[in-house]
Amino acid sequence: MKMVGGTAAGASLTGALLASDTAVDDVTARYDVDRRLANFDAAYYGAMTRTVAATYRGHDEWVNRNNALFLRSALPGPSRDERLQQSTESVASLIGARTEEVALCGGGTEALYSFIVNYRLLKAGEAIITADVDYDEMQHAMAYLASSRDAQHVRIAIPEPSTTANILAAYEKALRETPRARLLLLTHVSNRSGLVLPIHEIAAMARKRNVDVILDSAQSVGLLPVDVDNLGIDFMGFSLHKWVAAPLGTGALYIRRGRLGDITPWLGNHIHKDDDIRARVPTGTVDFAARLTIPAAIREHRSLGQARKLEILAAKRKHWTNGVRSLPGVQLVHSEEPSLGAVIGAFRLPGQKSWDQARAAQQRFLEKHQVLVVAKQGLASGPVLRVTPALFNTSDELDRLVDAIRTERAMFK
Repeated sequence: MKMVGGTAAGASLTGALLASDTAVDDVTARYDVDRRLANFDAAYYGAMTRTVAATYRGHDEWVNRNNALFLRSALPGPSRDERLQQSTESVASLIGARTEEVALCGGGTEALYSFIVNYRLLKAGEAIITADVDYDEMQHAMAYLASSRDAQHVRIAIPEPSTTANILAAYEKALRETPRARLLLLTHVSNRSGLVLPIHEIAAMARKRNVDVILDSAQSVGLLPVDVDNLGIDFMGFSLHKWVAAPLGTGALYIRRGRLGDITPWLGNHIHKDDDIRARVPTGTVDFAARLTIPAAIREHRSLGQARKLEILAAKRKHWTNGVRSLPGVQLVHSEEPSLGAVIGAFRLPGQKSWDQARAAQQRFLEKHQVLVVAKQGLASGPVLRVTPALFNTSDELDRLVDAIRTERAMFK
C-alpha cells in the first residue's frame, strides 16, 4: 500500500466510525484528568494514562531513593546508561530506526534546535526554506541559522484549501525558484491546523536537488504511522509527551547512519565522543524518572493500538466539525482531503481576523463555557482557534464545544 505523508493512502483519517461506545469508554477510563474544564489541547501535552503515571511515580521515588548512587552508576546491576538504553531502544523500534540513530532529549523543540543551529553544511550565499505551517520556534531557529551563515531565508505559504496537488506544487515551485537551496524544514503535522504534509513526496523532490530535509514530527509520532525509511528523511526531531503520552519533557532525535558528521556536537559537547549521537543534544541533569518511563508509555501506546487510537481521535474530530460545519460564518480551516488531516482541527468565528480577536475568543471560551481551545497565529490566511481532541475527551465534552461555538457565532449575527 502506498504511503502518503506517513499514512497509508486510502485509509480514512477523518470520521471513521467507532466500533462501539463501550470501546471508547474503555479508553477514556484509562485517564485520570480534571474535568471541570473541557480540555481540547492534546497537541500541547498528551496526558499519561493511569498506568503510565503510576509507573512514572514509581521511577521518581526510586531515583530519589538512590539519588547519586544511580546517577554515578554505583548501584549493583545495570548502570545508569544501560537503563536509559532500554528507553532508546523502545523509541528506535517505534520509528523503524537503529538504536544508534536515536538520542533521547527534552522534546521536539530541543531536538530540532540541535539540528538547525548545528547544521554543518550551509554556506554563505545558499538558502533555507520554511513554510507558514511550520512551528514558530523552528522558523525562528531557521532564521537565526540563515543570518548567522549569511544565507537567504525563503518563506512560503501553503495554499488553502490544501490539497496534495497544490501542496506539492508549492514546494516544487519554491525549490525550482531557489536553485541555491541547501536546507528545507518540513512539518509532518502542523500544530496550527493539523495539516498532514505528504512528506515522502516532498523529501524526494528535495533530494533530487541535493537539499537536506529536517523533519518536525512532534505532532505525528504516536498519532500516525511513522517509519523513517518510508518517509525518506535523514534528520527528524519529535516529542514523546504528546501522542505517545510519555511523561512531560521527553522526546528524541533521529539522525540516519552516515549523516552524523553533518550535525556538529551541541556547543562543543565532549561528554560523549563525536561519533556518538548523544553528543548532539544538551548534556545536563534531566528528569531521569521521566526517561525511564518511556518504555512503559510505548507499551501502553501499543496496547491501545496506533490505528485504534487514530480511529477514535478522528471520530472525535468528526463529531465536533459535523456539529458546526453548517453554521453560517464559521470557517473550518483544516484540510478536508482525508490523507491531509488527522485529529487537530481549527476554525474561525465570523469576523475573526486579528490576533487580538483570536486571543479574546480563546478567553471567552474558557471563562464563559469552560472549554479550552487555543488561539494560534502564523498561517498566511490569519489566526485560528485550534481544537485538539484527546483520547480522554467524552461525547458530552465535544457537545459542550459545539454549543460554545454556536453561542459565540451568534454574537456576530
